[in-house]
Amino acid sequence: MAVTNRSGCPINLAIELFGDRWSLLILRDMIFANRRHFRELLRESDEKMTSSILADRLERLVEAGILTRDDDPSHKQKALYTLTNKGIDLVPVLATIGIWGASHCPADPEKTAATRDLDYQTPESWSRLMSSLRATHGIPTSSGAGA
Repeated sequence: MAVTNRSGCPINLAIELFGDRWSLLILRDMIFANRRHFRELLRESDEKMTSSILADRLERLVEAGILTRDDDPSHKQKALYTLTNKGIDLVPVLATIGIWGASHCPADPEKTAATRDLDYQTPESWSRLMSSLRATHGIPTSSGAGA
């Protein structure tokens, strides 16, 4: 499956690679729920993706080097998906999305614990950019990130 990149923009390249909702949810389930088998990913996710979508996204993530697929040593007819270092490097991305969702969406409080545990101090470089954007877009600084 050859991927044609639309631009050399790093944000675009990342979104083309793992930016669809299903890939991010697969990564979420692998990182936060340790789901590593096709059946677990298919049946234990609240979002109920189809088996064909799951198979396609797993193939894409393997081809991109975010996951590996190997035979499960405990059961010859099962595949075991494993995060690579490239996949593990996505933890801050997913944590940031989760923290944002917990703060700005009607998230189930029971499901926000994992991301809240990963909350962090916003880096100064991000804070400066965010302040500049608030000024450019006419948002009073007192309203902060929650507005």
